[in-house]
Amino acid sequence: QVQLVESGGGLVQPGGSLRLSCAASRSIDSINTIGWYRQAPGKQRELVAAFTSGGNTNYGDSVKGRFTISRSTPKNTVYLQMNSLKPEDTAVYYCYARIGTFEAWGQGTQVTVSS
Repeated sequence: QVQLVESGGGLVQPGGSLRLSCAASRSIDSINTIGWYRQAPGKQRELVAAFTSGGNTNYGDSVKGRFTISRSTPKNTVYLQMNSLKPEDTAVYYCYARIGTFEAWGQGTQVTVSS
């Protein structure tokens, strides 16, 4: 199993940047899939970015070219660098991990993009 703790959310103006962090309670190299989802009010949770087994990286279509996922194995941490933020990026961002059939979610961190 794994516990996930997110940090780094907040209020930012359109066009600004934020970096989210997700600290895992175990080595992220032992995790099949780890990444970020988001959920805006009244909408379904959607993929933002994730590292998947086999070393692949997936991004949601709406964030390609603006967001970058990265990782630090020594720190057991996954990051989400968000640039050129738009009001429609406003959502609760959740860290997600899957190990075999076990899934874990962080508590979520609010990102609000507004002037």
